Amino acid sequence: MDSTLDSPVLHVNGDRLWSDLMELATIGAYDDEATGLVGVDRQSLTDEDAEGRRLVIGWMEDAGLEVTIDPMGSIFGRRAGRRDDLEPVMAGSHIDTVATAGAFDGCLGVLSGIEVVRTLDDQGIVTERPIVIAAFTEEEGVRFGTDMLGSAVAAGRIDLETAYGLTDAEGKRFGDELRRIGFVGSAPVLLDPPYSYVECHIEQGPVLQQKDVAIGVVTGVQSISWQRVTLHGRAAHAGTTPTELRVDAGLAAAQIIVKVREMVDSGRYGRLRGTVGHITASPGLPSVVPDRAEITVDLRNPEDHHMEAAERDLDEFLSALPDAQPGLRVETRRMARTRQVPFSVDVQETIAKSAADLGHPVDQLMSGAGHDAQEIAAIAPTAMVFVRGQHDGISHNPREYSTPEDCAAGASVLANTILRLAQENTR
Repeated sequence: MDSTLDSPVLHVNGDRLWSDLMELATIGAYDDEATGLVGVDRQSLTDEDAEGRRLVIGWMEDAGLEVTIDPMGSIFGRRAGRRDDLEPVMAGSHIDTVATAGAFDGCLGVLSGIEVVRTLDDQGIVTERPIVIAAFTEEEGVRFGTDMLGSAVAAGRIDLETAYGLTDAEGKRFGDELRRIGFVGSAPVLLDPPYSYVECHIEQGPVLQQKDVAIGVVTGVQSISWQRVTLHGRAAHAGTTPTELRVDAGLAAAQIIVKVREMVDSGRYGRLRGTVGHITASPGLPSVVPDRAEITVDLRNPEDHHMEAAERDLDEFLSALPDAQPGLRVETRRMARTRQVPFSVDVQETIAKSAADLGHPVDQLMSGAGHDAQEIAAIAPTAMVFVRGQHDGISHNPREYSTPEDCAAGASVLANTILRLAQENTR
């Protein structure tokens, strides 16, 4: 039964939401020399992350939410419903950032969820179902090498022991760092499947801005493949070692970078995107042939069969590198791999109806970035609300920006979506 017919159309307090976004952005703030702007560096399980967590928990508690924390440090704030025996409607995202972030990625989803609860309280609305606002741990994956980590453990794709054993660049273990900041919780590690999950997020792309549309309905998330490639060569003097006698790890790394771009440009793999975002060489001296190089390869594709073909061909290329440089050793380690994830048509339709009630036209699009929603989609009907970004949708950069009006629009669509779903007794 759908009991939303007589429900009011909700409008969140955009000023309150914007104030929260700007306050959270001060935690981990730094002056970015490349852009001349203030960026955010609040990587997972750092002291800054702990401070941000405490601020968010305080906002949840002030909104009357019952806060629990799971063994991954993921935070859940629960608002009781008229029938607490029903599965809750869940919304959320993450507050950890990359090292060169803006104020919106992830944070908009968590803070808009809290603002939805405040709006329901302001209106005196009690929903049939409980509502849970989530802030998952280590979504970005930049510190411990596996993205969507907290939600992947909550949904059962990655086990807790594996997550605890992940290490950062300094060799610090995830489990140890979680204990250090004091966020090992006692809630069940596996999430009870919610009735539905909705995530509000800045688009991180140019589509909505180009189409002059504030709100997007996300149809799914494309396939993502991360791997670390380590190349072991032989150090040698740059001036005295003949080229034909070198085992140059740096050269091999460059060849891989060029190969990835050639694969993207070839068109043989559909809409493949490839990025080498991390490059190091050892010993890092101008007069020494590198004996070791390390790179990461990020591949993304909306079609699983194209992704599989790209991965297969890249693996063959990596295997053949020692043929050109005898003595070269190539080592690969899978960091992350997710298939293309379609979202619930029912939840997408609910988002579109909510946007229409507010007078917002929408565009449907697939996400090019990974999100906690793709993990929760394995256990519950899920979809996402995209909010238009500015500056061609740039993200993972201090120039990342959405307007106060667009953030309020996205949060209001989220509010009405949650209200519709939380008033359903049966699907």
